[in-house]
Amino acid sequence: MDMSRVGLLGGSFNPAHGGHRAISLFARRALGLDEVWWLVSPGNPLKLQAGMAPFHARMASAIEQARRAPIKPTGIERELGTRYTVDTLRGIVDRYPAHDFIWLMGADNLAQFDRWKDWREIARIMPIAVIARPGYDNAAMASPAMAWLQRFVHDATDAKDWTDWRPPALVPLRFRPDPRSATLLRQSDPHWHRRYAGRVLRDPVTHAPIHAEDSP
Repeated sequence: MDMSRVGLLGGSFNPAHGGHRAISLFARRALGLDEVWWLVSPGNPLKLQAGMAPFHARMASAIEQARRAPIKPTGIERELGTRYTVDTLRGIVDRYPAHDFIWLMGADNLAQFDRWKDWREIARIMPIAVIARPGYDNAAMASPAMAWLQRFVHDATDAKDWTDWRPPALVPLRFRPDPRSATLLRQSDPHWHRRYAGRVLRDPVTHAPIHAEDSP
């Protein structure tokens, strides 16, 4: 593969929606990315599994939302056999050494980042871009993780220079509020995942087939 500047956005995508797409396209512009990869998690250790749709359906919704955009959903965590972000990022960097990667996270995740396994090591693997989210910004700035990361903050005006930064490095990005959420979508359509039953899928990054019968 040619050298690419890739943003990594992790999540359950339960389901993927226009808010994910809008944030990704905003980050692409702000950071000068070639593309954004959505890491569709087989299972988030910090989230309850009750109400979690099958992996196949969540991937299908992500592929649908990413259509005609420089966004590639992937279930690479299943191939790598990783459960925690730190192990996933190590695996991705090893598998794609020609790419430059930056981790994309919302302010809500930064607020609880210190609860993630080996979170300091995550910051040492690649730069981090934190996207503002209304209602979470104050908690994020006051979080234990931010107390440690504060010394590594770069100004948003330099965001496109992130490939020149040595991790740890963090850049805050402002984004207009987006009211869409997976929770609201599930409440309005609890059986949303059924419309993807039987759909033939292939991972846009690894090109591996994704079978419905493999879903948890």
